Amino acid sequence: MRQVMVRVRQGSGAEVLAVAAACGGANMARIDARDGRGAVELVLLSLPNSAVGPLLSELERLPDLHVTLAPQGVFALRPPPSEAPDQVTDVGARSPIEVFLGGLQSVGSWSGFLGYAAAAGVVAWIGLLTGTIYLLTAAMLIAPFAGPAMNAALATARGDGALLGRSVARYFSALLVSIAVAAALSLALGQRIATELMTETSALSSVAVLLPLVAGAAGALNLCQSERSSLVSGAATGMLVAASLAPPAAVLGMAWVIGEREMMVSAAFVLLLQLFGINLSAAAVFRLQGLTPSGARYVRGRWPVTWFAAGVSSLALAGLLAWQFADPPALQRSTRAQRAVAAVHEAVKESGAARLLEARVRFAGSEHDERPRLLVEVYAQPNRDAEREAVRQEVIRAIRSRIADRFEATPFVAVTLLDGA
Repeated sequence: MRQVMVRVRQGSGAEVLAVAAACGGANMARIDARDGRGAVELVLLSLPNSAVGPLLSELERLPDLHVTLAPQGVFALRPPPSEAPDQVTDVGARSPIEVFLGGLQSVGSWSGFLGYAAAAGVVAWIGLLTGTIYLLTAAMLIAPFAGPAMNAALATARGDGALLGRSVARYFSALLVSIAVAAALSLALGQRIATELMTETSALSSVAVLLPLVAGAAGALNLCQSERSSLVSGAATGMLVAASLAPPAAVLGMAWVIGEREMMVSAAFVLLLQLFGINLSAAAVFRLQGLTPSGARYVRGRWPVTWFAAGVSSLALAGLLAWQFADPPALQRSTRAQRAVAAVHEAVKESGAARLLEARVRFAGSEHDERPRLLVEVYAQPNRDAEREAVRQEVIRAIRSRIADRFEATPFVAVTLLDGA
């Protein structure tokens, strides 16, 4: 439940009590008081989360209405004492007005916001350069991308054009700072080639769209849930939102310095996919939770803004997916590499010449190559006593034939034959 304090003119307190009682209020009290202009009445009450919006809507007609809403949950205990366990089980979702105002309050200063973006860029750059995975996780925790992404979704659900513009501006400002910091560090240290972790991070899967969709829905649910009913912390959902933003932003800056155009395209694709995917799924969750352009204490909402923002996000997401699936393997390298590994397993098994121990496959080359190059590294154990070179060549032929049948790529195959102890 929420603790609410309502201040109205003298004589209106009884009406507030009546409305609050109809909305399920508990532990209510009316107090005579004075402010700088004269006599007033204070009404203190505890209210179910879902009733905050309806209460404010009903009280809007009262003149000189002042409301103080405590954002933390409270236990409204009342007689008889034996019913206390049942009285503290109100862990319903926050009211739409509380979710919206909480999102607005989370907007910090520009200096601190951009400072965190720069720090995330530094940490992500170090992790990518040194191949340290846990530093990428740290960069995700530091990156402040979740706030503007969630506020953009709130603005979409509420139809608030001004908030939408500010949120998108903050989102891209943070990204540009992280990209610029990573690029400056690579320039300062004279980086010339891509690291292995940069290559792995820029390799996209065909299901990459699921991450922003899930992240947006999880972030919206976290904002809507009461603090005592949420099993996941805000930091965890914020990290989920930033999971595919901080590393690609650093990759984009580093790839620009070393001239890796394909990495730049892949990173930019991820950043746009994240923005539109999060906005679409989070706005849908907010709408299901009751956030609409109309509501108590809110007059800036416009339905055309909601439909426009949702439409742009949907069309942009569809366009990005069409681009991804129409341009293999550039934006599907991770998925295609996994399929190539499966093809290698099948080829070696069907050849009968050796037993596969391990296979590694990755795409290499640049956008200037007529056909992408597929690097295949295989470790196998011979199945028969024969000349080792003959077995190795038979395995190579089988792998090349299978790759040529399934992939428009030039395979480069290295087979190492090992003997068991």
